[in-house]
Amino acid sequence: MDYSDTEEPYRRRPRKMAYLGDSSRRQFESLSGRPYALMGDMSFLQEEDISLDATRARWTNVLKRHSDLAERLSRDADKTIYERLQKEFEAARALQTQEIYLDGEQWNDGLLATIRERVHMEVDRKAMAGDVNMLPGPQIQDKITYKVGNKVICCLEGARIGILYETSYAGEPCDLYHCVLESKSFLEKMTVLEHTIPYFLPLREAENDLLSSNAMKFIDYIGELLQSYVDRREQVRLAKELYGNQIKEIYYTLPYNLIAFSLVDFDCKVIVKLKYAELVSVLPTHVSVVAWPVHQYRKTSLNASTMNKKENGSLEGPTTLSYAEDALQNMSLPEAYAEIVLNLPQALRDICEGSS
Repeated sequence: MDYSDTEEPYRRRPRKMAYLGDSSRRQFESLSGRPYALMGDMSFLQEEDISLDATRARWTNVLKRHSDLAERLSRDADKTIYERLQKEFEAARALQTQEIYLDGEQWNDGLLATIRERVHMEVDRKAMAGDVNMLPGPQIQDKITYKVGNKVICCLEGARIGILYETSYAGEPCDLYHCVLESKSFLEKMTVLEHTIPYFLPLREAENDLLSSNAMKFIDYIGELLQSYVDRREQVRLAKELYGNQIKEIYYTLPYNLIAFSLVDFDCKVIVKLKYAELVSVLPTHVSVVAWPVHQYRKTSLNASTMNKKENGSLEGPTTLSYAEDALQNMSLPEAYAEIVLNLPQALRDICEGSS
């Protein structure tokens, strides 16, 4: 039997493996002859990473600039709407034949229905006046503006009802807000056509829940919403103005329904947290005032035994200041803050003596 054909592959295999070995060796020798080849590759990768970081940073900057521009354009658009509506409301009040002040039960669903009827009658009258086949008649339509609390209600052109909300704080006038309601006919429900109410207040939710079923309640609720927002905002502004050198790390949400700040004095740090469960509240529904020993607040990793260690009559650990919580739940923020600071030394002494 001739084994030459069967042995041929086995004779070639060593040479093939040797060839692969020589190739690997030559490749290795080639790389070893260039000691900086691998470092060059690594340098290239590092440069690529740096380039990616630079691109990422530039893209982040572009996004930030886009966001800032969008916000500025939004503010400009809101300002334009405000100026236009303010001029329209001023013109409507200038043309009024009388202004009626309503109190208590005088402001009711029947009166609102009368206002709606008047705006649609005015639209119909103008439409008929434009008809050449109609004889001109006397202008008997009175232009009446209604004043209800902090609301001014007037009839605008085009079957629209305008509500101007006049907010105030401590007897001083603050911001003006506008809301324009429209309906296609007297029998159809009204909708909010345009407004200058801050976007973070739930106007659309109130429109969906109230306007179609009880327009009067919707109008009143928006008035309460705006006045309460301004009241909370002005409380924070006045507190910062009066006690800004004492108040530290103050935080608040846009509607001012969550407020937190701290004050450091009397060898302790007082953390105050206020929460308003309802956006129509001017006093907080949940209050937390905790006094922390300064050395313990700065070292939050201390163990329990250290937290309870007494040092020269100072606080042993975080302590709730009940008198301060009571003040914040029953007074405006500036008044409550003055009460807290005034009674804080004695409260701390009482706490330390009671725990000694």
